[in-house]
Amino acid sequence: MDSTSYENIGNYRKSHILQVSHDHFQLNKLHHQILTKVLETAINQVSIRYGPPPSPFSFFVMGSAGRQEQSIWSDQDHGIVYQDLSEEGRSYFLTLGKEISKGLYQAGYPYCDGGIMAGNPFWCKSIFEWQEQLANWTLEASWESIRYLLIFLDARSVYGEGEYVRVLKSQIYQTINKNHLHTKLLNNTSHLKKGINVLGQLLVETHGPHTGSLNLKELGFLPYVNAVRLAAIKEKVLETSTLARLEKIHAIWISNKEREYYINQFSQLLNYRLLFCHSSDYDSGHYLPINRLSKDQTKEIKEIIKSGATLYHTVRKLLEKEDDYGDE
Repeated sequence: MDSTSYENIGNYRKSHILQVSHDHFQLNKLHHQILTKVLETAINQVSIRYGPPPSPFSFFVMGSAGRQEQSIWSDQDHGIVYQDLSEEGRSYFLTLGKEISKGLYQAGYPYCDGGIMAGNPFWCKSIFEWQEQLANWTLEASWESIRYLLIFLDARSVYGEGEYVRVLKSQIYQTINKNHLHTKLLNNTSHLKKGINVLGQLLVETHGPHTGSLNLKELGFLPYVNAVRLAAIKEKVLETSTLARLEKIHAIWISNKEREYYINQFSQLLNYRLLFCHSSDYDSGHYLPINRLSKDQTKEIKEIIKSGATLYHTVRKLLEKEDDYGDE
């Protein structure tokens, strides 16, 4: 890949994305490859202007990128943790974060609407400042701060000192379990939309550009992602992908037989998104037109959605029971 410019990297993405568009793992491998090239180019550009990084650091991604669950289109969710405590270090890494965001945008990854990017001081801090901020989030335990914790727990280091991210996540796990914050975590993820009505019919969009389509992100992915993340918090699992977390969590949550079942269901969900969603842009990649499905496929999608809801409620009951008994 020619990485002399972000435009060249973007052209490489365009020319290769269709080749892997029906294979979840190859697609996410390509996203990682493009991200790495953007990072190398951004670091080189900033180093030419301001010198090399003043201290070790880690660049990490969150959201679907952190979980390695990106579809064809993906926006930006990332941050930086660095060692240098000086004001010069802060300025340098914020500049680097902005350069990375610009590079990713030019390579085909839209900016994050919520500003969760390394060019934002909120997501670009020294390791000491990150430790302080995470401690404040767990102490405050408001709906917003809990949401930030959940976002950070999907962080995956893709460049530099990965140990920094592991240390920070371990801090979160210890504090959450010590302070019994699982109920607040549950409350932050408890609003699950129903995907099937009382007649057993899929609940599709009834107006707007995606009329007749199923919102796979809300109805399909979120129940699995949230349930497995909550169990991973309790188990202090450092892996970020839903499939890897399912492999690691203890049998107290699900039996080995159920584990294989849920792994298969979530894998099938990933496949349905790539095979049937239009993916003409970021938004459309979340919507599944059910008129493209056969009778058997419609039945399978219903089963996948039901299974996600069942998994979430199973994890919820176990966490509520443990908090009631003050376990840990």
